Amino acid sequence: MKHVRTNVVIICAVALSAFCCTWVSVTEEGQNVRVLQANEVAGCEKTGNVTAKTTDHVTIFARSERKIRQELESLARNEATELGGNAVVPIGTEKEGRQAFDVYRCQPR
Repeated sequence: MKHVRTNVVIICAVALSAFCCTWVSVTEEGQNVRVLQANEVAGCEKTGNVTAKTTDHVTIFARSERKIRQELESLARNEATELGGNAVVPIGTEKEGRQAFDVYRCQPR
């Protein structure tokens, strides 16, 4: 019985830690990429688009929308640098841990 209780505690601790942190870090290059809205890129050059994907569930538990959005934005920022972009704009909404972004090269602020 004590062994089962220990396993339950370990499983709960792992699940809780998965909800408390994001798993994606913004790279040094990605830190120079801003997340903007469509109305903020009028004078920018579109360089392409990317689709970011992260997990939206951990085992049977849904992850928070805020954490998912943060991870998707971080992934898009990291990938935008490979297309020469310094800004990303989300296209539509996140669905099942997936989000598309347009990538832009804008004049520095």
